[in-house]
This record gives sequence, structure tokens and C-alpha cells, in this order.
Amino acid sequence: MKSYYITTPIYYVNARPHLGHAYSTIVADTLKRFHRMLGEDARMQTGTDEHGDKIVKAADAAGQTPQEFVDGISSLFRNLWPQLNIENDGFIRTTDPEHKKAVQVLLQRLYDKGDIYYGEYGGHYCYGCERFYTEKELEDGLCPQHQTKPEYISEKNYFFKMSKYQEQLKQHILDNPDFIRPERYRNEVLAMLEGGVLEDLCISRPKSRLTWGIELPFDKDYVSYVWFDALANYITALDWPNNENDAAGKFQQYWPGEHLVAKDILKPHGIFWPTMLMAAGIPLYKHLNVHGYWLVKDTKMSKSLGNVVDPLKAAEHFGLDAFRYFLIREMNFGSDASYSAEAITTRVNADLANDLGNLFSRVLSMNAKYFGSKVPALGEPLEADDILCETTDNGAQNFVQLFGEMRFSQALEALWVPVRAMNKYVDEQAPWTLAKNGETERLGTVIRTLLENMYKVCYLLWPIMPNSSATMQAQLGRPQGELSEAALKDVINYRMHLRTGLEIASASNLFPRLEMPKEEEAPKPKKEKKAKEAPKQEAPAAPAEGAKPFIEFADFQKLDLRVGTILAAEQHPNADKLLRFDVDLGEEKPRQICSGIAAHFKPEDLVGAKVVVVANLPPRKLRGLESQGMILTAEFGDKLTLLTADAPSGSTIA
Repeated sequence: MKSYYITTPIYYVNARPHLGHAYSTIVADTLKRFHRMLGEDARMQTGTDEHGDKIVKAADAAGQTPQEFVDGISSLFRNLWPQLNIENDGFIRTTDPEHKKAVQVLLQRLYDKGDIYYGEYGGHYCYGCERFYTEKELEDGLCPQHQTKPEYISEKNYFFKMSKYQEQLKQHILDNPDFIRPERYRNEVLAMLEGGVLEDLCISRPKSRLTWGIELPFDKDYVSYVWFDALANYITALDWPNNENDAAGKFQQYWPGEHLVAKDILKPHGIFWPTMLMAAGIPLYKHLNVHGYWLVKDTKMSKSLGNVVDPLKAAEHFGLDAFRYFLIREMNFGSDASYSAEAITTRVNADLANDLGNLFSRVLSMNAKYFGSKVPALGEPLEADDILCETTDNGAQNFVQLFGEMRFSQALEALWVPVRAMNKYVDEQAPWTLAKNGETERLGTVIRTLLENMYKVCYLLWPIMPNSSATMQAQLGRPQGELSEAALKDVINYRMHLRTGLEIASASNLFPRLEMPKEEEAPKPKKEKKAKEAPKQEAPAAPAEGAKPFIEFADFQKLDLRVGTILAAEQHPNADKLLRFDVDLGEEKPRQICSGIAAHFKPEDLVGAKVVVVANLPPRKLRGLESQGMILTAEFGDKLTLLTADAPSGSTIA
């Protein structure tokens, strides 16, 4: 079986986990699940980075020892991942005894080879980055990451001959165009390598300045530079060097793997780490996958600005799978993306509530009404059915290809092409009309075609929304499908997956619409001490003769007008002039609405119709039944027509 190994950065434990950490780890989890779906033996690794100056300072500020401090913060990371439905196979800490021993083996190997030497160095040291900067790397004399003035430090240290491997690394990147992706970050690393002679890397800190680190095996007066220690985790987590040459061991089984990092740690992963591997005689990783930042109001998250997003609170508020979907869908991998309550609400309502949720709700409800919640037989397909199936097949194939290329947002957009096509297909085929005309065989073919295509989509969504995908598959009568290359090919290549007569769910409401967050009211202007004479304004034109009086725009804004789909219609049991409806407004359950239009419509003709509803009228009893809104109609003479809109259930009319 082909293996796949994906790692996140190991997160520095000087602060609590935030949205950026969650994004990297959720992406790694979706990649692991995706490759499991491809039939591969997929492994995901994460952990915490626990040495260095910043840890000592944070521990001192907290009144704890460094070990006490890192134990507490590391547990926050470890405990968060299961709550976000992340299935990591390993969690490494750089304070683990086995990791420390392995780092010392790596250091000794490079020292014995002559690639580590002792020398004196003076440089601009940033305590925030825990690294030296050259003059040309500074921006106006400041650290480019923290915008603070580094401290100039001159001291004797150990150095790794990184410059020795400059040309070898450059050639490897040129020979392997997708070694670092997206391309912009590959070009950035190449620019670093082509910009001059690569400096050797200072890989130690004297104990006179720092004791919290891994002691050098060849000099007990020094500890390892935190980056040299941290980067090694990707192989020490696979029990290197204990099983370096053991074909049955984890290292041989999973290495080389893939790394997932944010753009601020490109240089250590794009230059430090591959040159270290070259020096140690270890194969290079397959790919370095680099993503951008999550911005809050176009600003990078910062504790000092108070705009750090707690991922667990966001997942609890919006729903875990909706939160995961938003992160994967919203960011174009490699670029920055904006996070806000408004953005996630808009995305979830549009994609999950209006498109996917509405599709499942209306199709399962119609199947329950017309076929008693049993999968109908497939009759002779028409051109429209074949077109829909081809659209879904293409969307599924594009999704798999794009997701494998780390183009997650585009992959989901490709999968939403058939979702939107299915909603349009429902409107065009009008199952309610087929039922009214007694075209049972054609009706069954339409519903069956929808159910089969819906199954493909929900199966493919499993890596991103595992819980919702499993629920949708169960609603279609097939519990979580097998994860294998053969199963995936079967899902994509074949059009029949459900058994005729199989009992399936009669309703679905996985993705209720989210309420848009209320904006804070602007402060009212203070009254002036002296009232000024108001300028004279022209009187507004009078309404036309016979028209109703003008209203203020604010009065119109109070109306909540929404598109609804009539799921059921019948005569009111206690009133000849009233009809009773169940209307899907994209909410948790359909609304009951009573309307005095019985003289103009037969109830069976209205099932499936999309109508405009005033949704924020207070409920009231009409002849014993509560009516929760009003269906709008248009009147011309003695004729009455329904006011309709071609939009998904729950769409707001503004």
C-alpha cells in the first residue's frame, strides 16, 4: 500500500492555540483523510516546540519553571485537536527524551563529518525570532517579522556549514518545480539562494546565556539552537535514527513526507532543513506546502491588538463542520484570507444552507411524499439526466485532481458546480408537475438521478466535513462508505450506488441558516447647545392618486422577505377559504403557513412552488391552526397569482 506522511509545524508554546494553528492542523487532517480516501496508508503528525529564549521569558512572567510552563501550554494544543475532529497519529514534544537523544545523534553525525565547526560571530539577534539577522535582512534596521530593533551580540558558537550545500539545494529546486509550492514561495527561496553566498548557520547558544535547550553532545557548555532542534522533529517522530535502516520501521515506511507551514517560517523549512538533511545523508522531503495568514479586518492576528480568534469558540458557535468547510473553502492556499463572523455566515448560508442543505431537504422531502421514502426505480434517462450526471462526474474528477494539487478552494468550487446544477435540475424538471400529471416513471427517474448524484457529492466531502458527510451518506441509506482507491474510482466512475426500494431518510436539516451578526450601532451625535435653524427642504411629492401613502425606507427594511419552497399543501380542516402549507425557508424545520387562497388554487398544484414569504410577522391562529408568516400574491382584477422567485429556499429578498 502506498504511504503518505503529512506534518504540521510544531507549534511554539509561548502562547495559547489560535485560528492560525487550527487552520494548519485542519488542512493537514483533511489531507490525511483525502489520501486515506485514495486508498493510501496516510499518517499525520503534529506537536509542540518547547525550547528557547521566549519560553524562559514566558515562564518567568507566569511564575513557573520552563518545564511547568510548556507542560501546560502543550496540553492545550494536544487537547484541542480532537475537539476539532482532527485525527493526528502522533503528537511530538521537543522535550520528549527520545527526541532529545535523536537530535544529539544528528548533531554528532554532522560534527563527525566536519559540517559543524567552532567560531566567533557577531550579529543582530532578535529574541522574538530567536535567530541572527544580517544587515541586508533587516528592514530599516528592524526585524522584518517583529518590527523591533535586534540586539547586536558577539559570541563564540558552533556553526553548521550551510553554505556548502547552497548549489546542491538550488539545483534540486530547479530540477523539482513542485518541491516548494505554491510557485511564489519556490521563487522566494530561489531568490535567497541566488542573492549571494549563503551564510553558515549558528546552531548553538552558550549556557551562560541560555540553559533551556538540548545540550550539544560534543560540548556540554552549549545547547542547540531552537530551530535545529525543532526541524528534526519530522524524522524523530518516526523513531529516527533507531529504525533508520529497518524496512519495517516507521521511518522507512513513511519518509520522505510532506510539510505544511505558514509563510513566516519559509526560510527555516526551505533552506535550513533541506541542507541539514543533505548533510546527514537523509532523503529530502517531497514537498513544502506554504500557506498565507488569516487576517482579521485586514490585520494579522496579534495578542496586543486583541483580535486573536479562538478556534474552539468559533467551531462551537458556527458548527464544527461548517467552520472546517469555511477555512478550507475561503483561503486560496498560499494567499492571505480574511476571517470575520460576517464572512463565515455568508459562506455557510450560501454554500451549505442554500445550496447543499436545501438540495438534501427538498429532494428527500419530495421522495418521502411521492415514494414513501424508498429509492425509486430508474427509468429510461433523458438528455437532461445524462447532462446532470456528466456534470457531477466532471465535478468529482476535478475535485480529486485539484485537492491533490493543494488547490482546496478551487476543488470545492468544482464540487459545487454539480450541487448548483442539481438544484437547477429540480426546478427545470418540476417533480411536483410530474406527480400532478401522473408521470410516475419519469418522476421516479428524476428523483433517482438526484439521489445518485447527491451520494457522490457527500462521499467526496468526507475529508473536509467528516461528520456531515457520514450523516448525509446515512440519510441516503448507505452508512460511511469504504475508503479505498477502488471505492473512490467506483464512486466517480459509476452512476448507480443506491438500491431500488432502499428506505432512506424522509427529511434533512444539517445546515440551518446562520443569523448575520448585528453591527454595532453608530454613536448618536451629541445635541448642540444652541439649536440652529434647520434649512428649508422641499416637500416630498405626493403619492399618485389612489396609491397608498409613502413610507420611510426604514419601514421597508423591517420586512424579512424570504424565498420558500412549498413542501406540502392541503385544505385547512376548519375553513373552506384557507389552505395550509409546510414551507421550507432554510430553517431547522418547515414553517406552517395558512393563506386565504383556496378559491384560486388547488393545493396539489402548489407543492414544489417557490414563493415569497413575509417571515417576520408574529404567529397568529387562523381557525385553530397557527400561521407563521404570509405568502405573497399578486392581484389583477379577479385573478390571483403567486409571487415567485427563482432562488434557493431561505434566500433573502432585499
